[in-house]
Amino acid sequence: MLAHTLSKMEFSVSSEAFIRAPGTRSEIGTVIQGVLLGLFLLPLLYKSSLQVLAYCRKLESQRTQTVEECTQKRIDCGVFYVSLLVALLLLVPSWTRLIQGFEVHPFVWVFNYIFTDSRERLALCAYWIFVIYVSIRRFYSISKQSKTERILLRKYYHLVAVLIFSPAVIFQPDFLDLAFGAAFAVFLILEMVRVWEIYPLGHIVHQFMSAFTDHRDSEILIVSHFSLLLGCALPKWMSSGFNDRPLTPFAGILSLGIGDTMASMIGYKYGVLRWSKTGKKTIEGTAAGITSVLAACSILLSLLASSGYILSQHWISLLVAVTLSGLLEAYTAQLDNAFIPLVFYSLLCL
Repeated sequence: MLAHTLSKMEFSVSSEAFIRAPGTRSEIGTVIQGVLLGLFLLPLLYKSSLQVLAYCRKLESQRTQTVEECTQKRIDCGVFYVSLLVALLLLVPSWTRLIQGFEVHPFVWVFNYIFTDSRERLALCAYWIFVIYVSIRRFYSISKQSKTERILLRKYYHLVAVLIFSPAVIFQPDFLDLAFGAAFAVFLILEMVRVWEIYPLGHIVHQFMSAFTDHRDSEILIVSHFSLLLGCALPKWMSSGFNDRPLTPFAGILSLGIGDTMASMIGYKYGVLRWSKTGKKTIEGTAAGITSVLAACSILLSLLASSGYILSQHWISLLVAVTLSGLLEAYTAQLDNAFIPLVFYSLLCL
């Protein structure tokens, strides 16, 4: 993002002598980066606006009474929503026009993209909405009423990721790239709303997300859902254009949705032999994770071969990649959802 932005700017010394941006660039990649850039600038815009308002109120404090706390929160919420609109409606299209020469607003482009050859994409969107709606209602009710361990509730969402992303990787890979970017943008907005307690969703989002947190989430930020999404999205984004490694787009789905889930569930219920005295991960869980990923890979390779895909994945290298990533998962304590898929992706590319 930064390289493409600087390459379009003119300096006293030619920027091309110092900055080399990739030659080819997809429209989907431009839209995703433009939206994320706007959302990354949103906190700066929001907090700067609040500082200006606070300064103005301080100047008028001698003539007016103190603003009530309730009124202050409403003002802050209004400033946030205005800042969000400015970021999405002004900053994002300005950047995409500079980089890619977009003549239409990125949101209009996304709308046209979805409804062009729309039958399969709309069916996929309907399927995603159905799965997300059912999973949220079901798992949130379980988290409130059941004694199910929180770690198992979190792994259920890993299985949901498999249900959501696997069909899209096979049938609509480009659309999935765009959907990953949209989901990441929504997660960023919801996290800002939760942290800053923006009315009316701030308390609701905080209450829902708190039901699935663990020790890896700080007192302020909840990053578990970000790491799960990025763990599935990054291998897919990075594998675009590479056709000789058929399993690389599935690296996140296989390692998180299948391997990590089975390792946790089997290890929690049947694990006896622990890798370390202080850790909770077991040898039985790791073995179950490695076995389940290998089984899923065999099924995927069969499906891809039946569809006419020319395969170049050797079983020995696949066995090494799955085993090493499974063993690494057993010894990873922090943000393994974002780290393990990248390692597995790299091993699949060897």
